[in-house]
Amino acid sequence: MAYAVFAHYRCEPSDASLIRDSLLKMREHTREEPGNLEYVVHRTEDGFLLYEVYADRAGFDAHAASDHFAEYIVEIVRPLLTARQVTFAEVL
Repeated sequence: MAYAVFAHYRCEPSDASLIRDSLLKMREHTREEPGNLEYVVHRTEDGFLLYEVYADRAGFDAHAASDHFAEYIVEIVRPLLTARQVTFAEVL
């Protein structure tokens, strides 16, 4: 069953450009993952909203264990966030 991720990242306006660039680089790598079906980055008033779909939970787990996830999300994006809300869901 397909597995979806909704992530709302909030940040200071001064960090938005770096976070945006990192998320767009992340999108390039993620779309090449065999388990990824969709990776969409949205800009919101206070940050970013990500919508991701993977073939299954294993596809997401592989994504979260990838080198590019560590490089862009863990090392760059997360330290700059003022708030982060992530929701996981099975696609019906």
